[in-house]
Amino acid sequence: MKTRLNLSIDYTVLEDAKAYAAGKQTSLSDMVETYLKTLTRPAKRTSVLDVLDKLEKPKGKKPVDATDEYYRERASKYGF
Repeated sequence: MKTRLNLSIDYTVLEDAKAYAAGKQTSLSDMVETYLKTLTRPAKRTSVLDVLDKLEKPKGKKPVDATDEYYRERASKYGF
């Protein structure tokens, strides 16, 4: 069921919105309705941590201690 809604907005905003709607071949009412639906729809976002947990774990060598590796490389390069 559709119902009427009265809005008060700046004239230039209205004219720009009408021109935009015409360019998209839709009505201003449909644009406003779609926008309000997106505002009130619950977000379906997933956490970055959930995405990272789903990634395949790397295979190969076990993790290297970066500090020990740094000093070993420096010793071989500079003869410490």
